[in-house]
Amino acid sequence: MPTTLETKNECVLHATRDEMIAALCLQVTQALSSALRERGRANLAVSGGSTPKPLYQALSGVDLDWEAISVVLVDERWVDPGQAGSNEDFVRNHLLQDKAANASFYGLKNAALSPASGLHDQIASLPDDLFPLDVTILGMGNDGHTASWFPDAEGLQSALAEDAAPLAAIRARASDITGAHTDRMTLSLPPLRSSRLSLLMLTGEEKRKTLELALADGPVSAMPVRALLRAAETNLHIHWSP
Repeated sequence: MPTTLETKNECVLHATRDEMIAALCLQVTQALSSALRERGRANLAVSGGSTPKPLYQALSGVDLDWEAISVVLVDERWVDPGQAGSNEDFVRNHLLQDKAANASFYGLKNAALSPASGLHDQIASLPDDLFPLDVTILGMGNDGHTASWFPDAEGLQSALAEDAAPLAAIRARASDITGAHTDRMTLSLPPLRSSRLSLLMLTGEEKRKTLELALADGPVSAMPVRALLRAAETNLHIHWSP
């Protein structure tokens, strides 16, 4: 049985990864189904990375009205589809398959030379009814980043501003976590904070220790996931498994 950590956000510690994936698949399905019933459409924001891969594979087989669901990336490396590191490729290969193949998809990469120069056009390319998001699936790095909010990154302050545009251009400090692709496009704080349901997926003891550090006092710039953890009005659920 899962246990909980004491935090203002719901935090569930699962016994196994399979248990976590099953719980998250049910939670996402219920939230999307509710949005479809109430508003006729649903908006889902998804992250890249190995942690959510089995969740996306499970969701792709769920019987939903996927044609009425919009899927948008939480963030993207400034690489084209087909190039190494593309979150768009990852999501297309693991989520937008089977029953989910007919969902509308919105990537975060365009032909501009950099995220900063492409920011205006990328914001304009998003549909007006994409926000508020119904479900957002997030991860966290051992450096305390989520989305592409990297510690002390160029553009981080703008991304975390209360009145930020929905997208922000980021240039991270190169590290083992960022890899070579330090230029990113990311959803900013306002759309993540206003998501009707945000799910933070974590696995392994290092991530649990990182979460404990992020929940402690300290500057947001050092562990930017704190911006979301501390947002009073955010419906954030944290799920961890070994």
